[in-house]
Amino acid sequence: MDYDIDFAQAAKQEAQRLGFDLMGFAPATEADGFAHFQTWLANGYAGEMTYLHQHADARRHPQSVLPEVVTVMMLGKNYANTPPSPSPSESPTGRVARYAQGQDYHDWIRAKLNELLAWFQRQDSQIIGRGIVDTAPLLERDFARRAGLGWIGKNTMLISRHRGSYLFLSALLLNCAIPPDPVHEVQYCGNCTACLNACPTQAFPAPRVLDATKCISYLTIELKSAIPQELSPKLSGWLFGCDICQEVCPWNRKPLQPAPNVPHDESLEQISLFELLELSEAQFRQRFRGTPLFRTKRRGVVRTAIHLLVNARELRVIPLLERLCSDPEPLLQETAHWAIQQLRTPQTSEPPQTIPPPN
Repeated sequence: MDYDIDFAQAAKQEAQRLGFDLMGFAPATEADGFAHFQTWLANGYAGEMTYLHQHADARRHPQSVLPEVVTVMMLGKNYANTPPSPSPSESPTGRVARYAQGQDYHDWIRAKLNELLAWFQRQDSQIIGRGIVDTAPLLERDFARRAGLGWIGKNTMLISRHRGSYLFLSALLLNCAIPPDPVHEVQYCGNCTACLNACPTQAFPAPRVLDATKCISYLTIELKSAIPQELSPKLSGWLFGCDICQEVCPWNRKPLQPAPNVPHDESLEQISLFELLELSEAQFRQRFRGTPLFRTKRRGVVRTAIHLLVNARELRVIPLLERLCSDPEPLLQETAHWAIQQLRTPQTSEPPQTIPPPN
């Protein structure tokens, strides 16, 4: 089944009607960056994300997801919103990355993809497809660049000249041939290294290479064990995820208006750390079910909250920590004991350390 450019344009118009901001078509061939991905894994940069190793070869070609695939339609949805202004509060708060400040994006984007697939099937009942929202083994950024959506920046994010990098990427794999869009060949980062210099943990050993084991997003979301003590002081107030390398990017300098049709909850922008430590398992589930924070579970969110309170030298939290020392969750017991020891130990005065620029 081959379709012409008019069909491709009609499909893009339907995607735009459904709320997507960027869309393009790419041929379903082997991923351009698969060799880079293999090297990245071999260097140990995936940390505890063992599922990336287990399903590594599946990312070589989109046929591993849909054997009949001929075309990959890549879609981008901007989720930018204005970051909250720091407000005086007696209770310290933790920041949440912008993408996580609302309903879990997997759910509502998948629903949009299903609507888009239904449109294709109304045009031709022989079309089959599968929607993907970063849960299947597909190197989305590779295909997004190939579909003309943007280029991969030095912080490894896909960047669009018109939409910046605050983008949810998703894909619709189709068994029909649709004219591809021009590949985005040019990288507009130039000599800029703002993202690399701004990273508190120096998580970029080289441009376009991320050592996830040092990334704040990894430490607060993917890491299931204790946060390394040497990295704890560099969390920079982030409770869940991190936007620093995007906040400093020149391509995100334009005024950021709340993205339309993106579920947003102001109560998830900054969350009281004391309140998190007081939540039971049932209360945590009730508060965060249906949001990205639910993925990390209570143990992960409260663990990180404890580290942020230690960094803030919040002595008022010690009674809550003493209670957590007998929590049913071993990780929280361990973290609470460590935190009490840290807070009861006088802080030494050390000269400030500067983060050297990347090589």
